[in-house]
Amino acid sequence: MAEENLEKLQELIDGSDNIVFFGGAGVSTESGIKDFRSVDGLYHQKFKYPPETMLSHTFYVSHKEEFFEFYRDKLLECTCGQHPAKPNAAHRALAELEKKGKLKAVITQNIDGLHQAAGSEHVLELHGSVLRNYCENCGKSFTAKYVYEKNGIPWCDACGGDIKPDVVLYEEGLDNGIMDAAVRAISEADMLIIGGTSLVVYPAAGLIRYYRGKKLVLINRDATAMDEVANYIFRGNIGEIFSGIKI
Repeated sequence: MAEENLEKLQELIDGSDNIVFFGGAGVSTESGIKDFRSVDGLYHQKFKYPPETMLSHTFYVSHKEEFFEFYRDKLLECTCGQHPAKPNAAHRALAELEKKGKLKAVITQNIDGLHQAAGSEHVLELHGSVLRNYCENCGKSFTAKYVYEKNGIPWCDACGGDIKPDVVLYEEGLDNGIMDAAVRAISEADMLIIGGTSLVVYPAAGLIRYYRGKKLVLINRDATAMDEVANYIFRGNIGEIFSGIKI
């Protein structure tokens, strides 16, 4: 399918009033957050264990201290370090579309909270968020900063229990309530924009089959396995593309 130009994307957005956005790691890379599968992503870096192993439920249970060493360094540093990531043009544009009443939901595979930081309110986080953490014993909530600044395994200051990030690890299931809400939003949308995702992570990637409209828009830097089902394709960095849209 031939690539489209920005004028076409502007026309599609202007003519829609029930837009849903489905996004992945590529939405946040322009904010300085590393993705997993690109050439310089986490999966191509050398660690003692593969990242998929260190971010699994089994590893969390059996190697908890090593889990948190990796988690702080690779997933929390960009949020709680000296130079925290900020929302980029894509996050801001989506928040503005929601304020205008045109965007009804953001469905994200990201765990960084940047959509909310930009002002989006209806965000469905399929894989959870590093910003939420809870004691596995008493359920008390803790901030990402609390976990980041602890040494070793973070513990609850109320009961001494271990604190677990509210992120979906490998081997863990997605939240059924969030999945149901995502299916409902996509099935009711008149325009579905998919951006910054390779569409290879399931079951999240399977959500697009619930879209029934004729304005399935794919914005991604590289080709994906789902290009053939898209109605419109826009190649490039999603932040740069959205920065050219008038809202």
